[in-house]
Amino acid sequence: MPDTIHDTNIIERAEAAIETLEHTRSAIGQIILGQDDVIDLALNAILCGGHALLVGAPGLAKTRLVETIATVTGLDEKRIQFTPDLMPADILGAEVLEETDSGKRHFRFLPGPVFCQLLMADEINRASPRTQSALLQAMQEHQITIAGVAHDLPKPFHVLATQNPIEQEGTYPLPEAQLDRFLFQIDINYPDAAHERDILLATTGATEASPETTLNAKQLLNLQDLVRLMPVGEKTLDAIVALVRLARPDQTSLNDVKDGVSWGPGPRAGQALMLGVRARALLQGRLAPSVEDVCALAGPALKHRMALSFAARADGLSLPELIARLVREIA
Repeated sequence: MPDTIHDTNIIERAEAAIETLEHTRSAIGQIILGQDDVIDLALNAILCGGHALLVGAPGLAKTRLVETIATVTGLDEKRIQFTPDLMPADILGAEVLEETDSGKRHFRFLPGPVFCQLLMADEINRASPRTQSALLQAMQEHQITIAGVAHDLPKPFHVLATQNPIEQEGTYPLPEAQLDRFLFQIDINYPDAAHERDILLATTGATEASPETTLNAKQLLNLQDLVRLMPVGEKTLDAIVALVRLARPDQTSLNDVKDGVSWGPGPRAGQALMLGVRARALLQGRLAPSVEDVCALAGPALKHRMALSFAARADGLSLPELIARLVREIA
């Protein structure tokens, strides 16, 4: 596959998209201060048509980020607060028995909050595995099945889930099958001193800035189509394949992975990288992705698709450290 775009129409669409995305990033950045990398990764996931898991301590604007993205992109947003007593029907909806004036009975489907374009699953790991798994079909197939009848979800459809990594009491770890449905895991860290000062000034005054809408659902779908048309060069493709295979204990040449990884990433990791590097190139104003994009997205694409063995954790090995070693192998 060529490294550059030769189709004039795609070039024109890409150049227009770069300008639009810069405006979109700026609109979100005016509300979410000091989290530029997080904004880029969240937008990247949406441009790829995927879902993202936001992991961070309380108070780091995870909810505000999702609400801002919904407003800026013009998507219909709904929020579900996940709790231990949440049931699948509370997410998907349910059929209710109704009776007409003539006495005839029939079932009517009442759609749940999953029927939206941007779903915020707040503290997703606080619900039971049964309830968490209610999202599996929705995230993968963009439809749900109730009583044997399939119901299509709106287009586009994205899940941005949040998770608190600090307090684990009363939580349920997400099943590997569900983690794999998330395109990226986005870790949100504390802002630096300068940005924290800006946050205090911006959020404790008489008024707060409001986000402006820069996109709509139709424009976003067109951008998602464009991402899939972007070319990926052979060198970049080879780097993606090498990275994913190096992370698998039964296919790697690295002893750290052979001895320290219980299970590695499946094909969805490569798919996430193939889409993600294209979107990252557009977000940075480029017409083709590079190996640098693969290296930058390795952590978000792999960290939730790998697990260290008990012995490796006991020896002090961490996933970020291991993924950094993998990146050095392909850089």
